[in-house]
Amino acid sequence: DEQVMVGFVVHLNYQNPYLSPFDEFQRFKTHPFFKDTFEGGKRIAYGARALSEGGYQSVPKLSFPGGVLVGCAAGFVNVPRIKGSHNAVLSGILAADHLAGALGEDRGHDELASYEAAWRSSAIGADLKKVRNVKPLWSKLGTFIGIPLGALDMWTNTLGFSLFGTLKHGKSDAASLKPAKDCKKITYPRPDGVLTFDKLSSVFLSNTNHEENQQVHLVVKDMALQKASEHDIYAGPSNRYCPAGVYEWIEEGADAPRFQINAQNCVHCKTCDIK
Repeated sequence: DEQVMVGFVVHLNYQNPYLSPFDEFQRFKTHPFFKDTFEGGKRIAYGARALSEGGYQSVPKLSFPGGVLVGCAAGFVNVPRIKGSHNAVLSGILAADHLAGALGEDRGHDELASYEAAWRSSAIGADLKKVRNVKPLWSKLGTFIGIPLGALDMWTNTLGFSLFGTLKHGKSDAASLKPAKDCKKITYPRPDGVLTFDKLSSVFLSNTNHEENQQVHLVVKDMALQKASEHDIYAGPSNRYCPAGVYEWIEEGADAPRFQINAQNCVHCKTCDIK
């Protein structure tokens, strides 16, 4: 129906605190290779979501009293193939099978530990194990070296072995940021309202809605630390990594800088939990 859905992924282990994933997405749309696709179109929707890219090495404990984790919540995304729906379905089936087995044994009010024990030997585990080193190689060696080596490792895994074993991911995404003084400031073009847009008008199109009396779910525990670290050392990256304009450092007035949280804008993408 002449509609285009476009997604743009920024890996959250980036180092420069001045980088803005939202603005990188806007700039991407102006590239000559893609520009013709969007010109003359009308923006009708917007959203943002954090992807669980850790894969095989990062899947958490999946069972607990009263529930289990399945699908993307469990981190079953196959990163190089950019797919997770197949494993989401398979994990639902696997959980249901083990749940049916437990009910058949008249069990209840306990932990479905058999599901936790079974996923690595299932089709999900086989799928994720083959691609387990792609993200670590990509992160450590960059696109031009890491991706070819990741592809080589995927190929050798189909033969039953890996040249690298199982690599670790290294630093967390939060720990990967460098202090602002060590980084070059990035200046992004102003949105033109045709191909590129601002955050707030985009959030409006996300149909985000919070009740007027809803309790604010974003709370700063230590405002002094927030200023001394996030603002003074890292130049306030929350103002940029949030794709919905929730966080602002107000630099005007006698009480500047002041940290402001616009919780009603939140699209619940979980980027701030990670970064």
